[in-house]
Amino acid sequence: MKRRNFIRLSALAGLLAGAKGVNALPVSGNKLKKEIYEWRIYNMTGDASVLDTYLEKALTPALNKYKVKVGAFKLFKEESAVKRFYLFVYPSIETYHQVQKKIWEDKTYLAASKTYFDQTASAPVYSHFDTYLCEAFDRLPVMLPAEKNSLLYELRIYKSPNEDANRRKVRMFNVEEIDLFHKKGIQSVCYGDILSGPEMPALMYLTWNKNQESRDAAWKAFGSSEEWNKMKVKPEYAYTATKVESIYLAPLAYSQI
Repeated sequence: MKRRNFIRLSALAGLLAGAKGVNALPVSGNKLKKEIYEWRIYNMTGDASVLDTYLEKALTPALNKYKVKVGAFKLFKEESAVKRFYLFVYPSIETYHQVQKKIWEDKTYLAASKTYFDQTASAPVYSHFDTYLCEAFDRLPVMLPAEKNSLLYELRIYKSPNEDANRRKVRMFNVEEIDLFHKKGIQSVCYGDILSGPEMPALMYLTWNKNQESRDAAWKAFGSSEEWNKMKVKPEYAYTATKVESIYLAPLAYSQI
């Protein structure tokens, strides 16, 4: 086995050490390279299936060449396709920069996406999309897989009153809160400190549960726990998140997350 493969397998072994089930936190102290997360939230005005086809057949295969995974979601109780949510998971910031240039030199991608670009130039299917570029948290530098057939994902965005408050909220997650989440059944996918986005400063993260009932039970256990009630009143965490937005999502059939 080549040395680079041995190092990667060793890191993955550390990630899963002591795990109970698929969604286990890495052992503290593992020096895994932080992933970069790009969230895109599309505001739909036309046929969402046109965008879905482009993502599934053109963009996702092109990104997969660079080991970028793509999560695709709709609103959990969506009557009509008013929004689409995409999460692009880059192995590193270097990969992110590489992809922005190289994808436009990919003849296979350009051919697969031509129909979409031609069709939507004169008849757009969305008004715009908001982009959030994030760096993974220290405590969870790589995305965790959800269990198969997970039905309910939750995207949460925490907005802070200033940069220092956001820094302290990120530290709160890194030092204590993520571990308590898992102890109480709130299952993580990824956490991102937003480097650039439409509303700053802020952070965002994605969790999953089997259904609404198990989600509500986990959050009730978390909110009523002695650990949380001690944690939330610590002076170093005061006024760290003044607005919280919670969005329930369901994965689309072609989602890789």
